[in-house]
Amino acid sequence: MQKTLKKISELYWRYYWMVIKEVRLILGDQLYVRHSWFEKVNPEVLYLMMEVRSETDYVSHHIQKVIAFFAAMRAFSAHLSAKGHRILYLGLDDPRNQQSFGENLKWVLEENPEAAWAYQSPDEYRLDQLFLELSSQLGVSSRSVDSEHFLCEREAVKDFFVGKKQYLLESFYRHLRKQTGLLMQGSKPLGGKWNFDAENRQKYDGQVPLPPTVKLANQVDELLEMVRNAGVQTIGSIDNNQLEWPIDRVQSLKLLEHFCKYGLPHFGSYQDAMTEDDPFLFHSRLSFALNVKILHPREVLNRVVQEWEDRPDQISLAQVEGFVRQILGWREYIRGIYWAEMPAYSESNELGHKLSLPSWFWNAKTRMRCLSQSIEQSLEYAYAHHIQRLMVTGNFALLAGIAPAEVDRWYLGIYIDAIEWVELPNTRGMSQFADGGLLATKPYVSSANYLRKMGHYCEKCPYDAKSRHGMLACPFNSLYWDFHDRHREKLSRNPRIGMVYRTWDKMNSDERAAIRKRAVWIKEHLEEL
Repeated sequence: MQKTLKKISELYWRYYWMVIKEVRLILGDQLYVRHSWFEKVNPEVLYLMMEVRSETDYVSHHIQKVIAFFAAMRAFSAHLSAKGHRILYLGLDDPRNQQSFGENLKWVLEENPEAAWAYQSPDEYRLDQLFLELSSQLGVSSRSVDSEHFLCEREAVKDFFVGKKQYLLESFYRHLRKQTGLLMQGSKPLGGKWNFDAENRQKYDGQVPLPPTVKLANQVDELLEMVRNAGVQTIGSIDNNQLEWPIDRVQSLKLLEHFCKYGLPHFGSYQDAMTEDDPFLFHSRLSFALNVKILHPREVLNRVVQEWEDRPDQISLAQVEGFVRQILGWREYIRGIYWAEMPAYSESNELGHKLSLPSWFWNAKTRMRCLSQSIEQSLEYAYAHHIQRLMVTGNFALLAGIAPAEVDRWYLGIYIDAIEWVELPNTRGMSQFADGGLLATKPYVSSANYLRKMGHYCEKCPYDAKSRHGMLACPFNSLYWDFHDRHREKLSRNPRIGMVYRTWDKMNSDERAAIRKRAVWIKEHLEEL
């Protein structure tokens, strides 16, 4: 027995000290267990994962975002280790941790002088450039491989729209539908229509029961203590030290099944609705699991389409198409625009907006009900759905003339699913029109009328949603008309907003003057709203 144990011990240490031939870096948003890297166990490969301050500190992130990334990374590392892969995991408080990718790679490679290093192509431009620099600086051979996650190549959007002045989602979406065969009957779309967007704009009136709550409740006391002891500056809160976001495939698939059963039947109809009754409505909450690659978009799409095919009497085509358009269309399209336009895109500010974001974006202390509720929800859950981001917080920032860089930092920090490749085009292009219309065909702005139409915030707001001026008039109203007035030279030729200028021109001069005066006061007193 003792000889057997000794032999096992010798074999273990011989394996442990086996020469490493390749160090493979895994980032916190590359947690795809089905990647070809992991098909076979190779004792000559060391997988390197690290929690570093260079990633926690480049903006102030929501505490739930930091914890979710670390918890998911640790769960992924444990999974690989259990499968027999060799892992070196550097926690934030590891004394060996130099708190940057470059410095940690340097000493790991020095300790393994026969090793080359490899990495999956990162989805952020800054990391892509960093790794290219490191490849030339570290003095060892390196290689990059695809992350095997997205349905398109990086250059797909750029190549598809070569020679065009604008990226039109609808064209690219139809192209991907044909390419993948999703919701297609031969070369034609199922139902005879490519999208059902016109049917997916219902206001939630409480008549349809909301989905039951799905509980994940990951206890994260140790991670929280580590992050706080390290002095990482964060925003937002986390309730009872429990993280209600998925950190592994089991939890992510549970969330997917919950959405298919309870959310999908009404998702399309109410995907644009806003209510104080529930922070998630019929949305899937899968964006974090998708963006850190725990789930693959194709498996999510296939599962959702299968649910519709199994329950056609309970789930209409409009519901499933609305979801497919977000994942297959918008997500792939946004990523393609990011790679087509970086790095210049991060500096775009076509409208020349310069104001600072008011401090209540970090504490929700504003009397405007729609903004206080959307921001408070974001601080509590690290989440707001796309219309809250676009037509509440984003709408206000654009109308008020907030500097796009400030809006970027806020969105990138506060939302759990915000990684630059998806956040930046959504903010600069879709939300703030800072690219001058490269992505969106018109600025996505509205007066209080849209907010009244799609939600219930106005009912409890001290501001009058129907008034354009006066101290109790909703700020969205005067800012809406002021925005179009001051940007007339750039926007008036846009055929999609010609009606706005015709309406403005029909107002009498006193009305226009009162609106301008109210807008000027608001922009000078943003902190007091």
